[in-house]
Amino acid sequence: MGTNITLKNIPDQIYDSLKQAAAAHHRSVNSEAIACFERVLLPDRTGPDERLARARQIRAALSPEQFKATDIARAIGHGRP
Repeated sequence: MGTNITLKNIPDQIYDSLKQAAAAHHRSVNSEAIACFERVLLPDRTGPDERLARARQIRAALSPEQFKATDIARAIGHGRP
């Protein structure tokens, strides 16, 4: 079971943003706050689906002409003895 905490003096702008995010994700404000804490404090807990989606997003943003095989090989070897 988890621990209870009370947050005080949350700025209105942050609370409003939290409420909007909770509604967008179909969560309670409490669940959204926990999700935000997890995302910030436990960044290594990214699931494989999320990592794959991010990798695909990065790949889609790159143009094939941007990197040549020789440039990649040079970058890999950079700094190696």
